[in-house]
Amino acid sequence: MLKQYLQFKLSQKLSPQQIQLMKLIQLPTQAFEQRLKQELEENPALDTGKESDAKDNELDEFDNSQDDYNDNDTIDTGDINVDEYLSDDEIPDYRTHANNYSADDDEKSIPYAAGTSFTQHLISQLNTFRLNDQEYEIAQFLVGSVDESGYIRRSLSDITDDLAFTQNIYTEESEVEKVLGIVHQLDPAGVGARNLQECLSIQLNRKEQHPDVALATKIINKAFDQFTKKHYKKLLQKFSVTEEQLKDAIEEIENLNPKPGGSYAGSNRMVEHVVPDFAIKIVEGELELTLNGRNAPELHVSRTYNNMLKGYKESKEKTKSQKDAVMFIKQKLDAAKWFIEAVRQRQQTLFVTMSSIMHYQKEYFLTGDERNLKPMILKDIADEIEMDVSTVSRVANSKYVDTPYGTKLIKEFFSESMTNDQGEEVSTREIKKILETVVEEEDKKKPLTDDKLAGILKEKGYPIARRTVAKYREQLDIPVARLRKKI
Repeated sequence: MLKQYLQFKLSQKLSPQQIQLMKLIQLPTQAFEQRLKQELEENPALDTGKESDAKDNELDEFDNSQDDYNDNDTIDTGDINVDEYLSDDEIPDYRTHANNYSADDDEKSIPYAAGTSFTQHLISQLNTFRLNDQEYEIAQFLVGSVDESGYIRRSLSDITDDLAFTQNIYTEESEVEKVLGIVHQLDPAGVGARNLQECLSIQLNRKEQHPDVALATKIINKAFDQFTKKHYKKLLQKFSVTEEQLKDAIEEIENLNPKPGGSYAGSNRMVEHVVPDFAIKIVEGELELTLNGRNAPELHVSRTYNNMLKGYKESKEKTKSQKDAVMFIKQKLDAAKWFIEAVRQRQQTLFVTMSSIMHYQKEYFLTGDERNLKPMILKDIADEIEMDVSTVSRVANSKYVDTPYGTKLIKEFFSESMTNDQGEEVSTREIKKILETVVEEEDKKKPLTDDKLAGILKEKGYPIARRTVAKYREQLDIPVARLRKKI
């Protein structure tokens, strides 16, 4: 038996324009400049900079000569309302420039690290070794497999297969391993290692040999698991050494580089400097907020395109070709006007959101003391500025602000709250800062367990559970007590 029934569903869909606006809001300054450049290249109806006072040359595309058309080409143009695209002013101005933006347009170039890439640096060293053609090609392939940290993360069997399928080099794992040994002789020391243990072992073998290095090498090669777990008593027994000897050997290991690729200035990564999207200054005891001027371009609709519409409107006879041209112009003008309005809304949204955050955290911005950060979640700001939480999130997660205390990612000012023993709401950032200080000042020979840390925080007026301490410790990238132990 068939049943019929009605189902009502309430849903909200964003228009393509709203989606594009959200994407614009999410872009940091440098990415926004790239997006602006792209739009200017793609839409000739959009101009940037101050409009020229000089009168544009008259266009002859829409003169009254109809030599190329017959009578049948004339068309009815009642469906094209040109007037709505022509303002009362001769040249409608949609510039978005305002006076609450900082004048920091001088340095617009994006700085990158100079020099050769990490891969090129390694390949250039291969020429110092005696290799036949196949060995050289294998070595090049291995170097190309080195990641940004300096490691080769793939198995030799996978590399051997890839050599056959992609390079037409048919070889054995034993030969690949032999060539890998040559790669291990390249600088920086430790490059091409397959794991941390091998990386540290390579570096120790390259060091000048003395008793401390010899013991460190034994620890890495024969007791790596005990070393990483800081089972120092087991190491003392295994190698029959004194505590002082073990301490010296561990110091040798701690001075090694666990990421040899990261130490090379000409790494594959381009080092892009952070450009603050906002700046906060203290002027006569009051906070002053400015939006980076690079987010406030002067935009307007092209004078040429407006003149083309005027020429079309004034012509007595309209041809099909002219109508097609006008439809194209209308499309570009619509896109230009929308983009200008979207940029204006982006500026307003960024400024209003950051202004609200600044006033909410006024005490912090005046002092720079993280303990003065108030509990603040996205909804607090969203409610205050009457915008969606997702909009605030887009601003907070991708924007930086220049403060008297350094350049900060805006999302760092957000934190949950908890109640202290006096019934006051405090920021979890405040608790994390105290936790960090307690760990820094602890006796590293007897580091504090999470239970003891919870006890200390309780004494300071923050009654939180051990599991919460563990969560905060992990968020701060602080290892467990056993791994913080030193001899």
